[in-house]
Amino acid sequence: MQLMTKELEKIIEPLYSGENIKLENKIVYAKFFIHNWTWWILEYSKEARLFFAYVQGQSNELGYVSLDELEDLEVNGLRVERDLHFTPTKYSEIEELKC
Repeated sequence: MQLMTKELEKIIEPLYSGENIKLENKIVYAKFFIHNWTWWILEYSKEARLFFAYVQGQSNELGYVSLDELEDLEVNGLRVERDLHFTPTKYSEIEELKC
C-alpha cells in the first residue's frame, strides 16, 4: 500500500508550519496504523520525507517519523497501512484522541 500519495503531499501542512497552533486546533491529515500502533499525521516535509505526528503505541506522544521507516516497518508479516476512509479532521474532533 502506498502511504504517501500526491494528493496527500498537496494538502498536508509543511513541517514546522503549525508550531504556534494548539494541538487541539491542528488538522490531522492522515492515519497510518499497524498492530497496536497508530500515527496521526499533522505535518510533512517532502524533501526530508519526514512527518510530524501524534503517535499512539506503547506510549502516546508527539514526534517525528520517517516515511521510509514506516514503509519498511513489518510486524508479524504485516505492513503499515493508511486508513483509506480517513478524511482530514480537526484533532479535537477525533474520538480516538479524546482523553
